[in-house]
Amino acid sequence: MKWLLRIVLALVVLAALAAAAIYFTGNTFYVIARLGQPRHGWDMSYKAPAPDYVDARNWAALPGAAGLTALTPPGEKPAKVAAVDVFFIHPTGYISGGDWNSPMDPNTRTEENTKWMMANQASVFNGCCAIYAPRYRETSIYRYFNAPEDVAAKARDLAYGDVVRAFDYFLQHYSNGRPFIVASHSQGTEHGFRLLKERIDGTPLASRLVAAYLIGFQITDKDAAALKTVHVCASATDTGCFVHWATWGEGGKPQYRSSDKLVCVNPLSWQRDGSTASKAINLGAEPLTGTFALNFLGSDNPQGTVFGPLEAPLPHWTWAACRAGLLTVADQSGGPFARMDMGGKNYHGLDYALFATNIRANAKARVEAYLKDQLTDGTAPPK
Repeated sequence: MKWLLRIVLALVVLAALAAAAIYFTGNTFYVIARLGQPRHGWDMSYKAPAPDYVDARNWAALPGAAGLTALTPPGEKPAKVAAVDVFFIHPTGYISGGDWNSPMDPNTRTEENTKWMMANQASVFNGCCAIYAPRYRETSIYRYFNAPEDVAAKARDLAYGDVVRAFDYFLQHYSNGRPFIVASHSQGTEHGFRLLKERIDGTPLASRLVAAYLIGFQITDKDAAALKTVHVCASATDTGCFVHWATWGEGGKPQYRSSDKLVCVNPLSWQRDGSTASKAINLGAEPLTGTFALNFLGSDNPQGTVFGPLEAPLPHWTWAACRAGLLTVADQSGGPFARMDMGGKNYHGLDYALFATNIRANAKARVEAYLKDQLTDGTAPPK
């Protein structure tokens, strides 16, 4: 019985520590995450083999394959012929504390979370473009909480290395010189901005960049100013540029590691910073399909989540304003998006959903503007 008493005592101590931490930090989400992190350091024996992007199973989305990126809300249809590609880098779906990087097991909640991202995020680009989305050895959510600095850096670089190899394969075997969009969210945006900076900006590839939708991370004005040729988008039809925003509810109290002001392009007006954009120009927030599994302290076993069809958008759902670098929106408590509040009106999981119809329409507009410019210049892209 002594072992049982020890277990009970340990659980009581953990509960007391968690309660104290929640009391002092006010962030339940953060505290639970801290308790579930991996208990080992950097160890390659835990890592999955590097994904081979010749194998279609290592892509969460490929054109022509029946998949969740083909989902559309009523009244919309995927493009029959797309002259532009999207390279989509998905955000963190690996919430397990098994390791600092995902084992890329297809029979997990992590994989179901990746499918959630395809259905609720990447699909907004199917009206303009052919979508390519690699699976990669993404870092665990716990890297962002209390990972040792060296472990966090190695986990990040391993994940980014996969993204680079997938991008190279995309360019060499799929793109065939066509124009492209880079799109991402959260961890995907961390890798996406690095890809933009290291592999696209200031290179011949920059001329093929329609735009980059790098959403929901911490891209600062200083980061943007350091780029050579790629700039922050200045209008709804600007090309060769990138957009970024991070969404919080009015009255929220965001905390970021960086004290520098974030880049904020308003996804309703497509203006950098600027005045409040009325909800009258919000073409429609998109209700979420499926459940994103925040399986802290639990197993990574699949839960049989079903996705689709997408529901009709909710027009004029919220206004949006860039305030001190953050995209501020109306309070979402009590509505269909309330469950996505990550604490303190952190609407990170709604960066796409609240503006889905506007993003869909804007991607089409930027593609049209880019192709028109190419025709004018006599440099029409290959089909």
